[in-house]
Amino acid sequence: MKLSNQALGAVMMALQKCLMEETDIVPLLQEMNFQVDGESQSQLIVTNPPVVSFEGVELSTEASGSATEELLSENTTLEDA
Repeated sequence: MKLSNQALGAVMMALQKCLMEETDIVPLLQEMNFQVDGESQSQLIVTNPPVVSFEGVELSTEASGSATEELLSENTTLEDA
């Protein structure tokens, strides 16, 4: 049995939420409810995925500027190729 793409996304969102909030991921994973899904009944889905809120999250202008410059340089490189 494997995690479905949805379940894998739910685990990744839990990780992101805990990193942002600087909290332990274990309680969040313990709260997840899994259900068998798919024709072959070989995949798990999460019926209560975590909700990640970006309210109150701010990027510094230095961080967002360098990230934007990096993306632009990558796009320029890809377009030039």
